[in-house]
Amino acid sequence: MTNFERSLVKSFNRYFEEKDIRGIAYRRKQHRFSSQFVDILVDSFNPDFYLAIENKSLKTSSSNKLYFSQHFSESDDGHQIKRIDDFVHRSGRRGFLAVELKRGTGRPRKAYMIPWEKVVDRYEEGEKGFSVEEIKEFPEIKRKSTRYRVKQTMEMVK
Repeated sequence: MTNFERSLVKSFNRYFEEKDIRGIAYRRKQHRFSSQFVDILVDSFNPDFYLAIENKSLKTSSSNKLYFSQHFSESDDGHQIKRIDDFVHRSGRRGFLAVELKRGTGRPRKAYMIPWEKVVDRYEEGEKGFSVEEIKEFPEIKRKSTRYRVKQTMEMVK
């Protein structure tokens, strides 16, 4: 599990505790020869928090775009975007792509939450991905010190 994934899981669980919401965020253990559908699963009786979240990190010093061909995998079962989309539809979850922008030494990381349907639309339109500027147009996952705080973000995407 990456630090970004761990931080988001902890942030969701803190949020649920603070708001007294029945819910839990977690990452399923990944085994060497089995794949996982998404990075983070969030379970709750509240449908607003029944989520599937794929995480991607992007170093803005070496790339100005999140590419579907470079940052997502392709397998015998098809492109990762199609596999995740199938999982989101079958499970009834709301899907999101959380993108962390690593902005270099001395500059804090920033992360954004993109609704999954926007990712699928862009992919199916034949686009190459999302530019950093386009990513910044989506709701930001705020940070306090080094910890992400999903509170405001989840209230924006409900």
